[in-house]
Amino acid sequence: MAKKYRREPLPPLVRHTIEYGLVILGSFFVALAFNVFLLSNNIASGGVAGISTITKGVFGWEPGVVQWVLNVPLFITGVIILGKNFGMKSFVGTMVLPLFVLLTSSLSPATPDPLLGAIFGGMGVGLGLGIVFRGRASTGGIDLAAQVLHKFTHLPLGVSVALFDGLIVITSALVFSLEEGLYALIGLFATSRTIDFVQVGLNTSKNVMIITENLEETRQTILEKIDRGVTVLEGSGGYTDEKRKVIMCVVQQNEFIKLTQTVKRIDPGAFVVAMNATEVLGEGFKMP
Repeated sequence: MAKKYRREPLPPLVRHTIEYGLVILGSFFVALAFNVFLLSNNIASGGVAGISTITKGVFGWEPGVVQWVLNVPLFITGVIILGKNFGMKSFVGTMVLPLFVLLTSSLSPATPDPLLGAIFGGMGVGLGLGIVFRGRASTGGIDLAAQVLHKFTHLPLGVSVALFDGLIVITSALVFSLEEGLYALIGLFATSRTIDFVQVGLNTSKNVMIITENLEETRQTILEKIDRGVTVLEGSGGYTDEKRKVIMCVVQQNEFIKLTQTVKRIDPGAFVVAMNATEVLGEGFKMP
């Protein structure tokens, strides 16, 4: 039979402590990457941090203070207009991120190369935000403004976020240079990819669909030999309209070859389709 895993839920105090710790740790990584990679190279890769980079270049204003001045009203506006309980963890993220930006502002730049700054700064910010998201919180900022815009204009939320980030990148290109604006786009891309990596990780699984004449033997063999659960779905041929059953099975990457070889040994004519599954929650995989 398929492997059974049971994990007792953490006590609320322990879980909340871990989550607050993740918010604080992630905020520190964001601030560190901002100061040693992005700010020093005039890379305004979106968000409130990007606005503070522009105001630093134009007016010489302290980025940490600018982020506080913008984040707090945005958080309050979000609570009032959106009517949501953003939670104390998000408020902590909103407050501690600018604090860490101030505390790390005296650190020397890691590199004078803007391309390296964009890549590693974007990755550092993505790492920090990914950790904050794992703590079930956010650092406020432009995401809240995008939600307000989404509420009143009904634009898709992703489009709203892209509009704000795009305006910030365009402004940075006008204030600094077109080249630095392009570096900011690289930083944005690096941030989004790194967030995905932190959220999903390297453990890509395979979602396998199997159509076979020997359904029962295949199902039993997967359960007993591969030690994975299966789901049998109802299907029909698009051309013949013939009713067929489809076996769906999710396996780890290192189990995929064994599965396909097993299926082909039972039924050489079996039709097998495999798709990447980057987030699998449940018994035998990652528990939520």
